[in-house]
Amino acid sequence: MAHRLMISTVAPVTLAVLALFFLWQGATWLFDVPAYILPKPLDIFAGALARKALLGKALYITFAEALLGFLLGALVGLAAAVAMILLPLLERMLLPLFVALNSVPTVAFVPLALIWFGLGMGSKIAIAAFAVSFAMLLNALDGLKRPEPASLDLLRSFGAGPFGILWRLRLPVAMPAIVTGLRIGLARSTITVIVTEMLGAYSGIGQVIYQSTSQINYIDVWAAVLVSSFGSLVLYGLLVAIDRKLVWWR
Repeated sequence: MAHRLMISTVAPVTLAVLALFFLWQGATWLFDVPAYILPKPLDIFAGALARKALLGKALYITFAEALLGFLLGALVGLAAAVAMILLPLLERMLLPLFVALNSVPTVAFVPLALIWFGLGMGSKIAIAAFAVSFAMLLNALDGLKRPEPASLDLLRSFGAGPFGILWRLRLPVAMPAIVTGLRIGLARSTITVIVTEMLGAYSGIGQVIYQSTSQINYIDVWAAVLVSSFGSLVLYGLLVAIDRKLVWWR
């Protein structure tokens, strides 16, 4: 059963990637598209293989920063949502502030993160955590509020307190919303880390893209984009697998 489920999930993605590859390769060959506008996929793959050591190290650094920021932001967002459920006054006080901060594009805070935490991993982790925490907060808060009043009253009638209701009812009901927040947060984390690296970093995929662009090395730019996209796809696949374990009843 699990084997069939994996095939049904992987096969459509594989077919879509292959179709895109042949369409792209064929279009660039048929219309003789200049390489600086859109290079051929085979040239990009060759460039990625030629720079595999550099791209591999850069990818490792970028995804280490993205994952650490993702985990930190997810924990902060989930903890804030739980605190607001247990103390509704906190939601009325703090949620408008969080909404106001999130209404500003995350990239606007990148210069501040670079000033406060430097050009190393600290600034990338901080900005990723900031981007992830709000997505997790909203989704977790929505999920924790989903239990019906009758279910809450039933648990209270059996003597369950706020923490007992949270553990036995609110968290299980909120799991689909929490996993949705994790999926959104993972994408936001990767994007913000790469953008932050492009604006200031010692290394990483974003810095490779920035340097290759300044040198008009379009093959390396596309190779870095290809490698980061593949890495993001792998991480997303792992998150989907975790989703099926945590929310197995869906």
